[in-house]
Amino acid sequence: MHSLTHHMRAHLRLGLPLIGSHIAQLSITLTDAMMLGWYDVETLGAQVLASEVFFVLFIFGSGFALAVMPMVASAEAAGDGAQVRRVTRMGAWASVLFGLAILPVFLSGRAMFLALGQEPLIADLGGAYLAIAGFGIIPALLVMVLKSFLSALERTQIVLWVTVGAVGLNMVLNYALIFGNWGMPELGIRGAAIASVAVNTASFLALALYAARKTPEHALFQRVWRPDWEAFGQVFRLGAPIGVTMLAESALFMASSIMMGWISALALAAHGIALMIASVTFMLYLGLANAATVRAGQAWGLRDIANLRQGAKAVTLLVGGIAVVTVTIFLTMPEPLIILFMDPDEPNREAVLAMGVVLMAGAALFQFMDAAQALALGLLRGVHDTKVPMWIAAFSYWCVGVTASYVLGFTLDLGGIGIWLGLAIGLAFAAVLLMGRFWIWTARSDRMAAVG
Repeated sequence: MHSLTHHMRAHLRLGLPLIGSHIAQLSITLTDAMMLGWYDVETLGAQVLASEVFFVLFIFGSGFALAVMPMVASAEAAGDGAQVRRVTRMGAWASVLFGLAILPVFLSGRAMFLALGQEPLIADLGGAYLAIAGFGIIPALLVMVLKSFLSALERTQIVLWVTVGAVGLNMVLNYALIFGNWGMPELGIRGAAIASVAVNTASFLALALYAARKTPEHALFQRVWRPDWEAFGQVFRLGAPIGVTMLAESALFMASSIMMGWISALALAAHGIALMIASVTFMLYLGLANAATVRAGQAWGLRDIANLRQGAKAVTLLVGGIAVVTVTIFLTMPEPLIILFMDPDEPNREAVLAMGVVLMAGAALFQFMDAAQALALGLLRGVHDTKVPMWIAAFSYWCVGVTASYVLGFTLDLGGIGIWLGLAIGLAFAAVLLMGRFWIWTARSDRMAAVG
């Protein structure tokens, strides 16, 4: 069995480029938020709400792409190249079919926001954003499939650099289309949506070209139009629970945004800024969780339970150390982070800043819970365990988290901080139950291997 230090180094070697790519991916949303915040605070609030709807549906569909990661890792470790190709192709098939199925939701955004009790201005702007951005869902999902494929093969550097390039392209397009620079029309929130579609399409083409040229042994695009229903079923059975799990978590945060919108547009803007900042630190946990999925998938393919547990211990220590640092930053320097998202001349600057500082304290509270549940899900996916975690997540996020947010925020009249305390409670339930499942399951498997 390898040492903890060996496993830490392996997780960092694989995880750091993934962390970088996740942060770069989030930076696309961050630059949208920053530039739209400079453009207009109400527009920022609408974009926060609309982008969360896009993200919720995107993350739901990403379950099929994320199923590709442990399946490819296990197949590659077992020397089954045909299975690598089959599950990757069918992951792409499932992603495209999902994207086509949900496109009508994006086209009815305005009516949806009005039905959810949002202000008419927010509904108009948010609906306009989704009507354009929705057409980027298919290339965005295909990007996730290729990222999972390449990450499972430990080709994470290209994932990082393509995503970094996407950030730069998004900034250029936003600058031109949101504000009307360089002779382009001033499109505001619509410009941000157009930029997002263009960036997702360019990212897919870049990754597809790399995969075709650098992994010819897998022949991903050879007869890609031919169905493989057996492999499709394997991807669907593993990926659908992952999608539902991620939907439950992301919808928890979307529900919090809807509730913040019930308070006021300024509260929604403050919430959006705090949530964006917290999302950056979550990318650190998510990158290491993805690395844990690949490493656990490799150990699972070899049925090496001892190194599976040792690797899990190592990555848990890494994630815990990062959480300590982020809590310290959130509690000691919230103002410099918040003001990055606002124009210095914004008339509501002080009000949004005051609300944001309080919410950042709430974000500090759930860092450990968020890190633990993300890592536990990554480890469980590595051993192809997704169905029970789906039910655990749905119960924790919705039965516990959303209920607690509503009761604390409105019944007990704690407002925005009450909503964020509810988020922390839901994440804590998920963290305890999911981590417990992984360690109990692996302990039993280890004992069975020893007896055998």
